[in-house]
Amino acid sequence: MMAFISTISIHPSTLLSSRFISSKRLINAAIRIPKLNSRPFNNNNLSVPKIPSSRDLVQDYVMSTTHSKMLQHNHNIKTLELLSILEAVAERAEIHKNVGEQRDNWNKLLLNSINMITLAAATMVAVADSHGGGGASSISALNLSSTLLFSAATGMLLVMNKIQPSQLAEEQRKATRSFKQLQTQIETTLALGVPTEEDVKSSIAKVLAIEKAYPLPLLGGAMLEKFPAKFEPAVWWPRRNNKTKSDHQEGKALMNMNGWSEELEMELREVIEVVKRKDVEDYERLGNKALKANKILAIAGPLLTAIAAVGSVFVAGNNGAGVVSAMAGSMAAVVNAFEHGGQVGMVFEMYRNCGGFFKQLEETVEATLEENDFDKRENGQVFELKVALQLGRSVSQLRELASKSASCRVEGISIDEFASKMF
Repeated sequence: MMAFISTISIHPSTLLSSRFISSKRLINAAIRIPKLNSRPFNNNNLSVPKIPSSRDLVQDYVMSTTHSKMLQHNHNIKTLELLSILEAVAERAEIHKNVGEQRDNWNKLLLNSINMITLAAATMVAVADSHGGGGASSISALNLSSTLLFSAATGMLLVMNKIQPSQLAEEQRKATRSFKQLQTQIETTLALGVPTEEDVKSSIAKVLAIEKAYPLPLLGGAMLEKFPAKFEPAVWWPRRNNKTKSDHQEGKALMNMNGWSEELEMELREVIEVVKRKDVEDYERLGNKALKANKILAIAGPLLTAIAAVGSVFVAGNNGAGVVSAMAGSMAAVVNAFEHGGQVGMVFEMYRNCGGFFKQLEETVEATLEENDFDKRENGQVFELKVALQLGRSVSQLRELASKSASCRVEGISIDEFASKMF
């Protein structure tokens, strides 16, 4: 029993001693601190992120806000400029429309007046010649009246043939159509987005080109020459500078870009060749014929009235002067009716406008194909559709025409079809 108690009394002390040793070891392990670096402290070794000051933040915000306001102001200025151009274009379209109607009235009134004067004078000559044995005073009165009327008709015909009112009216009708087309283009540009400086410059150039092609004044050398040496198509669009085609064809390896492909380019080239060989040549031929006919009629009318005026002076008895004068006056009325009633000058101007239409189409297609950057080109499919519609065809018909032209060229024969179905 004593041995058991002794064992119990010794065991707790041993247990406490062992626990103390182990706890001491744990404490030593827990409070061990690593040695500090003995090198001296240096502020340059630290990398502290720089916090922007409030002043820098304010400056950045002001600069970005100012830049955005400047861009917005610039866009607003371009929009206002384009709106001003749009207003001027609409006004010019109305002016040319009114002037065209006025000059068409000139043609009708002058034609009727001159023919009435000419026929009245021819009737007087015929009456004086048939009453050659009558009173001398009455014959002299008829002779003098007919001479004055023939002379007036000659002067009026000279003026009318010089200005060609029917041709003037057609010029103003074409100018009205061109300004209305430009008005639609500007409205589309404003509706699609913010206009650019290029849009403003292009619109101004188009306005000036139309005004130059179809001027309003008749005096001061501004009027277009009505009897040029040879037929030339009208030009109412700004001419592009001839750019030399670069040998470095960037992007050619990446065809089918922005709707373009090599097949589409070949197709458009074939169509333009047909336009040159068939349509342009045909309108040049017709235009030269109309020009020649108008020149002959413009000379014949005043010449006949002048002959009638001279013949009416010598009407006396049966010397035949009255017959010549009456016949010349009647023929002058017929020639005048054919020239101005048939509006030969208008027909000539129409041929000029048609020739200009094909010339513009040719320049547009060639300039587009010479542009090596496909992103700067208009979308190929949209451009193909526009060309087809301008020629009065569908896209499939345009492709058939290009294929037919290529086949005829390989076979060495001329194509028997015109490119345009509109004119």
